[in-house]
Amino acid sequence: MPELPEMQGLAERLDAALTGTTLSGVEALQFSALKTVVPAADAAVGHKVARVGRRGKYVLIDFDDGLRIAVHLSQGGRVDFEDTPKRTRPKGAVVRLRFEGGPDVLVKEYGTERKAAWWVLAKGDSGPLDGLGPEPDSDEFATLIRTGQDKRRVHTMLRDQRTVAGIGRGHTDDILHRAQISPYATLASLSADERERLLAAVHEVLDAALVGERKRKGGLPTKLNDRFVVHGRAGLPCPRCGDDLRRVSYESHEVAYCPTCQTGGKVLADRRLSRLIR
Repeated sequence: MPELPEMQGLAERLDAALTGTTLSGVEALQFSALKTVVPAADAAVGHKVARVGRRGKYVLIDFDDGLRIAVHLSQGGRVDFEDTPKRTRPKGAVVRLRFEGGPDVLVKEYGTERKAAWWVLAKGDSGPLDGLGPEPDSDEFATLIRTGQDKRRVHTMLRDQRTVAGIGRGHTDDILHRAQISPYATLASLSADERERLLAAVHEVLDAALVGERKRKGGLPTKLNDRFVVHGRAGLPCPRCGDDLRRVSYESHEVAYCPTCQTGGKVLADRRLSRLIR
């Protein structure tokens, strides 16, 4: 799933390509993906893009009349810049936004979940942004990590968009590995030193990922996970100690970690694997 660094890099490229252009058309290619009825899907047609930004995992296109289009790519959503106007409807297409003076933007989706979504929001309507937690680089989040007593697993807490906006499974695995903290540890159980390591790891992992994202051109391609250190790499050697990376599998995702670096040598129970062995 595209997370904060991918969405921030995409928003910056969209901002450079679209600011000052005029929305000339909207093609809703997957009816269920549009989550608003009022304003109309094409309400911003004829208006100029004032800026493109990001909040959490949402890209936000703001227009000069106060309207906003918000886009969330979910697990399999991706974006193409179309410099040559197209009329095709690619498999998994969600919406095509046409701009006079800039590239068209096609949001499409891979896989079968079909959860990518977009909203047309009136001025002052926060829509899906309502309830999002603070950004990872905010003072509010730093205070939470340093003083919070959350009893959920840290891995769960970091992925909760109501707690902190923008972090997902991939970067959470890498953050906890860098901080040398077990994915099963709770925030309440962490020492002051572990909390500082966790906060530093959040900033370092996301900042490094954003540096990579800023090297991309155009939209957002299919493959995004080629730079992860431990996420999706179970069975490979840990880049820090050389031990085999392990995973814990769930119905919809898995958690990757290093027993030597993060759990004192303990291999965490993988209930799915246990059921298969029985």
